[in-house]
Amino acid sequence: MNATIIIPARWASVRLPGKALLRQTGKYLVQHVVEAVSDAALAGRVVVATDDERIFDAVVSFGAQAIMTRADHANGTERLAQAAELLGLGDDDIVVNVQGDEPDTPPELVDELIKTLENSRSPMATLCTPLSAEQARDPNRVKVVFGKGKGEENLRALYFSRAAIPFDRDGAGKAEYFMHLGLYAYRVSFLKLYAALPASPAQRAENLEQLRALEHGYSIAIAKVDYAGNGIDTPADYAEFVERMSQ
Repeated sequence: MNATIIIPARWASVRLPGKALLRQTGKYLVQHVVEAVSDAALAGRVVVATDDERIFDAVVSFGAQAIMTRADHANGTERLAQAAELLGLGDDDIVVNVQGDEPDTPPELVDELIKTLENSRSPMATLCTPLSAEQARDPNRVKVVFGKGKGEENLRALYFSRAAIPFDRDGAGKAEYFMHLGLYAYRVSFLKLYAALPASPAQRAENLEQLRALEHGYSIAIAKVDYAGNGIDTPADYAEFVERMSQ
């Protein structure tokens, strides 16, 4: 299978508008993401998908590939579906969705994600990492509960939530928490299908697009990794990133 990394990048952001083009390090934020994941051994190319000409021009200026998509997509997955079509990818190809505000994404995570999907019967895959009970109470950290599918060795997601799941009923500290990482891999045939599926109740309630797949009966393969990186969501996040880069 051919694997392509697609980075959805848009201008609008509630807490940090235009963050894709922040450049206090001397490089655009989206450029850091492109360079980080370009070392993934199992991906053939990296493409930025955007609906903003400023981002398109910036990506082209540092020598990366960019494509323009429509501005009316409800979420990043729908933008990926159009991008895969514009790129002429085949149904059996793999698309990896890397967030445009995750400049610390290790290329090894991308390779692990691709292998997880290739070794699964699920149409999409994602990653998770251990989380402390205190961190699990943060609604900005998406949690996931998973198990093994019947007859499968791979883990499969059961549910994602902004709440602390599973619920530690007796308060005995028995619950194990895992944070969902915002990296996805899809078979292109499923990307096309996903874009045509209606939004689902839990998806709307939690505002988590991956729940649309689960609620419509499609499985999501999942792998556990050790990664504590965080995205750039606020000015403080970006200031911390700039400080780290300066060192």
